[in-house]
Parts: sequence; structure tokens; C-alpha cells
Amino acid sequence: MPEVLLIKDYAQQPAAWAAAFADFDLEVRDWDAVFGGGDGGDGGDGDGDGVDGDGRGDGDGDGGDGDGDGVDGDGDGDSRGGRGAGALAPAEIDYALVWQPAPGALARLPNLKLIFSLGAGIDHLAGDGVLPPGVPVLRMVDAQLTAGMTEYVVYHALRFHRAMPAYEAQQRRAEWRLLPQVAAAERRIGILGLGVLGGAAARALATLNFDVAGWSRGPKDLGIPSFAGAGELPALLARTDILVCLLPLTAATAGILCAANFARLPAGACVINAGRGGHLLEADLLDALERGHLAGAALDVFANEPLPPGNPLWSHPRVAITPHAASKTLPASSARHVIDNIRRFRAGRPVGPLADFARGY
Repeated sequence: MPEVLLIKDYAQQPAAWAAAFADFDLEVRDWDAVFGGGDGGDGGDGDGDGVDGDGRGDGDGDGGDGDGDGVDGDGDGDSRGGRGAGALAPAEIDYALVWQPAPGALARLPNLKLIFSLGAGIDHLAGDGVLPPGVPVLRMVDAQLTAGMTEYVVYHALRFHRAMPAYEAQQRRAEWRLLPQVAAAERRIGILGLGVLGGAAARALATLNFDVAGWSRGPKDLGIPSFAGAGELPALLARTDILVCLLPLTAATAGILCAANFARLPAGACVINAGRGGHLLEADLLDALERGHLAGAALDVFANEPLPPGNPLWSHPRVAITPHAASKTLPASSARHVIDNIRRFRAGRPVGPLADFARGY
């Protein structure tokens, strides 16, 4: 009988997930086949060094433990009976691909062998009681996820560079007026976070001839000016006209987009946040915009998602909002990462990249 992969996002794209794993000896099932929509966690299909996904669960029960159609197990042992198309016992699950599972849900799967994050970030798995002990957790590394984030960053960098928000405002006023324009080589872009996503965005922007620099926890050699550690952050900010945040959310990076750091940016700078909502202090951003120190912001992630209707960011004329959509984990491309690691695991070979919860990514 094939092993079973449980996917938290399966119900949103069942045909795509089924097709992605069609040629691999693995049974792919929806999260609700075990938990019945009642684990209280959030579904979604993750992005970002962070990412990503914000589909919402609508239950708060304790989930089923599987004795439905064709299931003989009761979740307490290793035995597996014949499986039908209905509910599954927790003991029948071998692998899980998840985003924001409810605390304790994964621990209820006693035969779990590997846990895959549905997005690049792992902060959604870092809470107490979320993970069963001893089960490897793998970060999502997916070329399409990286490409999508690069598209988002390049789009908004170009939008700010070419003063598109100002031109759009002029159009609404039926105002015909040319605005100043500078060459890309004179536009300084600073990227916070030089991991897979940040590095790819930096290279794409450099190809467009922007003056790109980056900042990370430790030194990086990506062929662009690189700053590292808290002591070098002010220098990066001082030479940045467009600041892009693609950091993982850790204790050290939480609140990094704050009044003190906004003040270190040149007047008229813009901010793009596609990392995590916890990086941004929203009140500080609104204040910097109102005072005119910052010219604009593009925000894809928020401390509270979905962003409440009454949040002043929604109506601010110089803020562009997307609903955690900068880059999505697509079944066809992400399945290759999952399949490769399951094959390696079955063969007794190392899997990865493994999440490092001590470092936060």
C-alpha cells in the first residue's frame, strides 16, 4: 500500500496537486481526510522568506481520528488497513506538507516521517506544541516560488523608480505633468535578507542596472556590496532609496522596519515588505509617510492577516497592498522538491534543506 502525504492546501487546488504527484508512488490526500476541517489551523500556500499563504480554516474542533470509509486503524499504532476515499486514521500518514497547522495537530500523526513547510519561512511552525519531537522539518526551496518573489520585488521597485504612484494620482486628477526621472544606475536599492529569495531579487535588480546592495546576518558574497550584522545596518540604510525586506522573522529581525531605521533612510525613500508582517511597525510607517520622510510603501504581509477592514493602511494613498500574494507555492514545481526528498529519505540519504529553529530559518 502506498505511503500517504497529507497536504494542508490540497482542497484549494485538488486537481493540480493530484496531477503534480500522479507519476509517483504516493497517495496524496487533503488535510481534512484526518482532521475534518476542525484543527483550527490556517491553510494556504505559502510564499516569502516567508511566505506565504493565508487560507483560513473554519473549525475549532479536535478533528477526527479516522475510522471512516475503508480505514481500520484508530491512530494509535502502526497497523494499516485497506484505505478508501474517505477519512484516514492519523497513524496512516507518513508525510505532511503544511502551512500554519494548529498546535498539536502534527503531533497527532504518530508515524510521521518528514514535515515539509508549504512556504519558504518556518516561523509558522515555531510555536510551542506545534511540532512532534524528532521529525525532520524541511524548508520549501522551489524555483517558481523564487521567481514569483523576484517578479513582485522587481515590479514594485520599477513602480517606485519610475514614479508610477505619482503618475497614477495625476491621472485621477486629469493632470498632464512630467516628473523628474533618474537612471537606474543612480537609484540605490537595499535588500534586507540575502538568502535564496533575497539573492535572486538582488541579481535581477542588478541586471536592470540598479545600484543594489544587501544586508544579512552574516557576510555574503553575491557580487554586490554587502553589509552584515547590526553594526553595519545603518550604513546600508543610509545608501538606500528603495528598501526591500525579505528577511526571515526571528527575534533579531522582528520590528526591524521601525521609526529609528526609517529615519536612517534618505528623505523620499520607499519601502517594500514581502518578508513577514512582524518585521513592520505599522504605526511607525504611517507616521513616516505622513511626515513626508517616506514617499511610499508596498506591503504584502501584515501582523494581522487578513488585514482588518478598518486598518488605515488600506486607504493610505501612498501604500500599495496585496493579500500575502507576492509569491505562491505552486503544486507542479513544489512537488518536485517533495518527491526528491521522499526518494532520498526512502534510500537512507540526507534530506534538506532542514529548518534550523535555533536560527529561525
